[in-house]
Amino acid sequence: MAEGIAAVAANSALDTMWTTYSWVKLHVGATAVGTANAATETTRKQVTGAAAASASKASNVALTWTSVAGTEDYTAFSVWTASTAGTCGWTGSVTANPVTAGDTFTIASGSLTSSFTAAS
Repeated sequence: MAEGIAAVAANSALDTMWTTYSWVKLHVGATAVGTANAATETTRKQVTGAAAASASKASNVALTWTSVAGTEDYTAFSVWTASTAGTCGWTGSVTANPVTAGDTFTIASGSLTSSFTAAS
């Protein structure tokens, strides 16, 4: 039997979290809650997801940055309350190939996820 948050509470928390924090920013290293190692590409993209289920939530849109500003390797992301400024609510890691300035970078629909360990 796994310890953790009740699935219904996790689903509610995830839905609230994704409603409040919905703007994704790219990073090239550890984010320090969104303030460190920001990517040269500064445009934030808005993420949405279907209702959380089984203590997990996934994006339901592709996040696409066209003609990225710099040649770099995205390794992390942060999620904010606004398209500029705002408050960072959560962070995560990115697994991707390096990009060259002018490339298009996409996080596919369903590929940005967050979850809790649910009690069973």
